[in-house]
Formats: sequence, structure tokens, C-alpha cells
Amino acid sequence: MRFSLANPSWLDGAHETSDAMVDRARARMITRPPHLNAYEFAVVAALRAQQLMAGCTPRLCGEHSATTMAQMEVAEGCVARSVEDVTATSPPCGWQR
Repeated sequence: MRFSLANPSWLDGAHETSDAMVDRARARMITRPPHLNAYEFAVVAALRAQQLMAGCTPRLCGEHSATTMAQMEVAEGCVARSVEDVTATSPPCGWQR
């Protein structure tokens, strides 16, 4: 059997219409909460994903990858960014003195 990219019938789900494929993708997409901008959401989720990969316990139930679980936790409000003043707690770099 030859596999051709011109006729991708060998792909799983290739018989679906594009609308059905979009609906499946939307069902798996995690919606960003309105109080977080896209950059904050991505940074907080990335930091939480690092924690999960290091062995921290997930705060939500389910079997998902660390990245997906982190995004779900941030979206649900289980994880939030810290609002402490970084400049007051950390010493300045050499070039900032």
C-alpha cells in the first residue's frame, strides 16, 4: 500500500468534513479567562507545566499532558500568578548598580 499526501485517506479521521474537524479541535481547546491577557496566561501556564513535569500534584482530575493540565488549572483559577514586588526582594544585577 502506498501512502500519498495527495489522497490522505490513510489518515485517521480523513473522512470527516473540515467542519467536524474544527468542532473536535474546539472541544479540546482551553479558553483563556478574561481577566488574564494572552501573555500572562501563557507564562503562568508554562511555569505551572514545569512544576507538573517536576512531579507536583495536579489540582484537577483527569489524565492530560502537563501542558494541557497547566492550562486547565490556570483557566479554572486553581493557579494564579504571584503579585509580589520582584524588585524589592531581589538584588540588582551588576550592570544595574
